[in-house]
Amino acid sequence: MDQALALEIMIAGESVLLTGPAGSGKTYVLNQFIKHARVEGKTVAVTATTGLAATHLNGNTIHAWSGIGIHDDLPSGFVGNLAKNRLEQLQKADVLIIDEISMLHDYRLDLVDQVLKLVRKNQDPFGGVQVILCGDFFQLPPVNRQDSRQGGFVIGSDVWAQLDPTICYLGEQHRQDDDKLLAILSALRANDVRRKHVQDLIDQVSDAPDYDTPMTELHTTNLDVDSINHRRLKELDETEYSYDMTTTGKQNYIDTLKRSCLAPEKLVLKKGALVMCIRNAQDKKYYNGSLGVVDRFNSDDYPVVKLNDGRHIVVQPDTWELRDGDTKRASLTQLPLRLAWAITVHKSQGMTLDAARIDLRKAFVEGMGYVALSRVRNLQTLSLVGINKMALRVSEAALEIDGRLQSRSASDSQKFEHLRANLGRRQVAPAAQSPKKAGSSWTDKIAKMRETHPNAYKAWSKAEDERLMNAFNADTNLQELTQIMGRHPGSIKIRLKKHLGEDAVI
Repeated sequence: MDQALALEIMIAGESVLLTGPAGSGKTYVLNQFIKHARVEGKTVAVTATTGLAATHLNGNTIHAWSGIGIHDDLPSGFVGNLAKNRLEQLQKADVLIIDEISMLHDYRLDLVDQVLKLVRKNQDPFGGVQVILCGDFFQLPPVNRQDSRQGGFVIGSDVWAQLDPTICYLGEQHRQDDDKLLAILSALRANDVRRKHVQDLIDQVSDAPDYDTPMTELHTTNLDVDSINHRRLKELDETEYSYDMTTTGKQNYIDTLKRSCLAPEKLVLKKGALVMCIRNAQDKKYYNGSLGVVDRFNSDDYPVVKLNDGRHIVVQPDTWELRDGDTKRASLTQLPLRLAWAITVHKSQGMTLDAARIDLRKAFVEGMGYVALSRVRNLQTLSLVGINKMALRVSEAALEIDGRLQSRSASDSQKFEHLRANLGRRQVAPAAQSPKKAGSSWTDKIAKMRETHPNAYKAWSKAEDERLMNAFNADTNLQELTQIMGRHPGSIKIRLKKHLGEDAVI
């Protein structure tokens, strides 16, 4: 299924599982839907299974939003003990988003369903709320600890069959541009890793990367990450510049936001430090995962970072928020940077990295290798320290689930194909839609679109791609790019994300 149809299905009010390979644009589609739903006046609860994933969407964890916390079962009198503001959040929600759904236990999805049914006094799945589950089951699975209830993927929950979500399996690729890397990732997803795939990975193993652009190291545990960054910074014989985080809100909410955010409370930088951007810039200058080196500090003492693509940017403070539905609970302000000599695979999930040196010798869970390898766009920007057998494994349950999801998505695509007409009307007349003419064909819609955008739905040439990137790098805005390229703004955005990664901002 393509992104446009998936978006239309969600806009139509269907509960959906939005899934697909890393780099297929899940986060992009999710953000587009959230914006549209809020414009329509809907109350959207944006949550994720981890605090880190939630901060990417300015949301909250599903555990905190629903009130279930760390409970494995609902205790007696649970609803009666919920705070008034928590009850109000649960009662007024029109849409519930849960991102990184692969990491949520099946029984905890059932708990969320039970809470909403009780609070809203409605026995429909999730108390009648439209639910959008987003994630990829080939990525990190739920963590089962010996001292807690055991569980699996959410597809095994009781509420899954009741909800019967529409499956939107995105098949496009907007991150990788390397046939060899795509073949490796596809082989991992099919549990069909062959000698040629292993050899292509082994060819990337070296004592030192054969790549002249700075790259971050991905490690499977937290043990060495902080010490590597601290040691490398200390080695630089340059003046230190430090930046303290500022916060607003009640302390308990601030503490939650701090734990969920990659921004450090005290950021110490020096000229020559390797850094990573940890937000998407509003002015499209950088995205979550952009790598660069601190080149100097300007007159306001803000770092001037030379990105891997050669551009220089001044990085100024940005703000993260902890939102509970529509209510802002806390915020923190800090430079959207962190030292990037090293980062964990877990914290890299959702990022597109310019280049990475990856150590998979200690991979300890299925899916970890897939997550790490799918962070980069091609093998030329990937260097391996080493790799073990676990890094080449994916969950047997994920394999079985994936086949079912792809088959179901194909039938759901046919079922909702008529919604493409909505996309056509939205592109032609976003402000005011005219009544649909009887007998209007897709050919007619294309012709109508080309009255405004003469190159709509035409193939992109190499020359056009170069022209687009040159204009983009010259800070041309979206409206001007639309006129220059003769294409719809949505097409421009999709093409830029193909070149720059799914988190590119325009």
